[in-house]
Amino acid sequence: MRIRIIWEGKTKDAGLAALQADYAKRIARFGEIVIEQISVPRDGAGRGKKSSVTERRLNEKLRGATKVVLDPRGREWTSEEFAEWLGQQAMRGQRELVFFIGGPEGFSQAIREEADLLLSLSRMTLTTDWARALLLEQIYRGFTILRGYPYSR
Repeated sequence: MRIRIIWEGKTKDAGLAALQADYAKRIARFGEIVIEQISVPRDGAGRGKKSSVTERRLNEKLRGATKVVLDPRGREWTSEEFAEWLGQQAMRGQRELVFFIGGPEGFSQAIREEADLLLSLSRMTLTTDWARALLLEQIYRGFTILRGYPYSR
């Protein structure tokens, strides 16, 4: 199962960029991971209802994948619940999981409506740089939980 993470913009903090790279490398031991940095022009999209051209192209490109949008109003899970969900996706034969992390304006309502899951990492507000690092860590933790590795303890 391929994990694709699409985030808007670049990580500005060098320490967090190194942490993100470290977790991506760890995840790669369990399967393919692709991280794409995109730029979403603000042509009336963002927190509005209308999706941007970039968002529409992404949805077309990712047809058939399970799409997860990080959203503060999304589901909150424990690490164990998230790991269980990851395992279920693999057992169902899902070929690709796509996680979207928007910039400060987030993704449009249209993108959120097309998502298979809205996921919240915390009820606290996180910068996008921290959200990226936290998502990568939780994906890695999920794989270690599924395999019974000691990292998760």
